[in-house]
Amino acid sequence: MRRKQDTLTAWLFLAPALIIFLVLIVYPIGLSGYASFTKWKYTAGLKGMKWYGFQNYINIFKDINFSSAIENTFLYVLITVPISILLSLIFAYLLNNKVFLPKTLRLFYFIPYIANAVAIATLFQSWFRTDGLINNILSIFSNDTVGLKWMTDKNLCKIPVMVMLVWTSLGYLIIIYMGALQNVSSDLYEAAEIDGASKTKQFIHITFPMVSQTTFYLIIVRMIAVFKVFVSVNVMSMKNPARYNTSIMVEVYNTAFSKMQFGKACAEAWILVLIVLFFTAVQFVGQKKWVHY
Repeated sequence: MRRKQDTLTAWLFLAPALIIFLVLIVYPIGLSGYASFTKWKYTAGLKGMKWYGFQNYINIFKDINFSSAIENTFLYVLITVPISILLSLIFAYLLNNKVFLPKTLRLFYFIPYIANAVAIATLFQSWFRTDGLINNILSIFSNDTVGLKWMTDKNLCKIPVMVMLVWTSLGYLIIIYMGALQNVSSDLYEAAEIDGASKTKQFIHITFPMVSQTTFYLIIVRMIAVFKVFVSVNVMSMKNPARYNTSIMVEVYNTAFSKMQFGKACAEAWILVLIVLFFTAVQFVGQKKWVHY
């Protein structure tokens, strides 16, 4: 009897969180999965869903805009994630040693991570304007008075997005790495110094292997975050991203709220989910070769 009362009490305490989880997470996920196989007129509510089979998925892979979005997003991941990880590890390593005003520097690095994403994107947009800060700096070294068209040139429009992705990610990554570095035994560095190892060799052969578990975690977290990039592309492109710099999430948003094709948008979102799951699984399989426990 006592055990049944304890079980009932436990379920009563779990009920609020469980209801929220089912209503706000499980139900929307299930609904979007079903909707991806329908032609959904959203304004008609759930009654507006008409079974469409796999046609949404077939149409997606014929859509040049979505193909470009996948290509651009993969490029963002492949370039920004390694750069963010490497820079944050280097900065964390330096900040853990004796530097001038270490706490102030940590604060400065962390501010972009907690700042409003729209505000930061607007700031970067002004920097990369034709008459913006970046072109004004570059004009010092060049006679080109027109300036580079960062947001409209198909060869340059990805660069502002990637710079923002790296810059805004450093604060969180540095803080996590600093915690990991503090757990590395100083005896290892002392032994390496006795053997005559330089700081560079210590970093490569001691620091990096000893924080590989943290690196593994941060790669997955950062990869997922970049796959979901939305604000920087949407705001910096003034809500009209070109095919050359759009991302999967921006394309999902445009399909749903500009074209009002909610079934297709759900299908695009599920393709993104499958891509993220695939690369996460690859990371877990590959960790055995480089992660040290």
